[in-house]
Formats: sequence, C-alpha cells, structure tokens
Amino acid sequence: MGNSKNSIILDKSFKFAVRIIKLYQYLCKEKKEFVLSKQILRSGTSIGANVEEAHGGISDSDFSNKISLAYKESRETHYWLRLLNAADNIDKKCSILLLKTVKSLVRFYFSILKTARINNRKIISNYFICYLLFTIYYLIWLTGY
Repeated sequence: MGNSKNSIILDKSFKFAVRIIKLYQYLCKEKKEFVLSKQILRSGTSIGANVEEAHGGISDSDFSNKISLAYKESRETHYWLRLLNAADNIDKKCSILLLKTVKSLVRFYFSILKTARINNRKIISNYFICYLLFTIYYLIWLTGY
C-alpha cells in the first residue's frame, strides 16, 4: 500500500472510532443503554487500532492478519449498529450514516485483504519455483551431469 492509501485508511478508521465513542456516550447518557453500548464501543474502536497495528506491521503476514481483524471487527460493528437501530436506540439518520460508513469500511478492508492475499500467493509461488530450481540444480550437481 502506498502512503496516500495508508493515510486514507488510518484517517477513516480514526474518524469512525471517534463517532463510535460519541455514540457510546449518547447511548449511556441519553438512553441509559450500558450493555450494547459497550459492545459497539469495543468493536468500533478496535477497527482503527488494528489498522494502526497493520500500518506498523513487521511482515506481510502481520499486515494481513491485522487487516483481517479490522475486517472482522467492522462486520461485528455493522451487526451492533443494526441491532441498536432495530431496538430504536439510535435515530434513523444517525443509523443510516453510521451503517453507510461501516459498510464502506468493510468493503475497503476486504479489498485490501484480497489484494494482500493475491500478492502473498505470488510470493509463495515464486518461492516454490526458486526452491524447485535449486533442488533440480543441486541434484544435477550431485549426479555430475
């Protein structure tokens, strides 16, 4: 991922987490909802934390794992938002806006994951080809041909 994409994904995730914190505060203060509000706070803020960790990942595998977690947390947050909406704990306008945002995050992380896994397969495939060639050359060398 390039620097501009990194800043976009970090910024979107951070801004979404801030909105989730404000939603949590609203749910606790105005609706006296303490159980579901903690669930959405945990999953909604975890997204950005995982993206931040992915950004600082020490390997491609580490990056892919953290983006995978961000994807899963986005899906979970989508569920909690739908549930809060169905239970009339958040108004329609707020619900629509948050659901639209989290759906775009889900698509974004899935796209990144797909690209990362394709690139990882290419690396593994190239490694396997190099290993095979090395083995063939080694066997040729051993037999003296």
